[in-house]
Amino acid sequence: MPIKQDLSKYKTPEGFRGRSKYFVLIWWITYALFFRPSLQPLYGWRRFLLRCFGAKIGKKVLIRPTARITYPWKVKIGDYSWIGDEVQLYSLGDISVGEHTVISQRSYICTGTHDYNSESFDIHAHPITIGNHCWIATDVFVSPGITIADGAVVGARSTVVKNINPYTINIGSPSKEIKNR
Repeated sequence: MPIKQDLSKYKTPEGFRGRSKYFVLIWWITYALFFRPSLQPLYGWRRFLLRCFGAKIGKKVLIRPTARITYPWKVKIGDYSWIGDEVQLYSLGDISVGEHTVISQRSYICTGTHDYNSESFDIHAHPITIGNHCWIATDVFVSPGITIADGAVVGARSTVVKNINPYTINIGSPSKEIKNR
């Protein structure tokens, strides 16, 4: 007999967010009032806010005001990297972005998933690592638990469901390696 999910049995595991629900609420308020409406060139201000909430942000990182970071304390971004407009860093688990890496507009970096075989639809987080000198082009979806190695390029509108090799070009849904960079 197939398993039917019963969402009345769902429970977020204790400590899953990495901070208290009140701290999370303070972040969401800060995001809404100070991060999102900040003027485009105020990259230093957004770096400051994220660092105040535990993110490890390198020097000269450019994060657009429309980027969305779920839990900053689970995010690490290396020096000189760029996070584009409307990028979602769904950081239920850790997200690590290397140095000199670009995540282009509307990309979705997703560390969270559910166990569809669990009646209570259990939630899980799996870290994502994106290396140095990578380019994640526009509107890319990166699945939980993925590693994108140094120097890799993932083409626009691709879906990454398996690890990406270093210095390769990858496109499609699901993404496939097409050549070396």
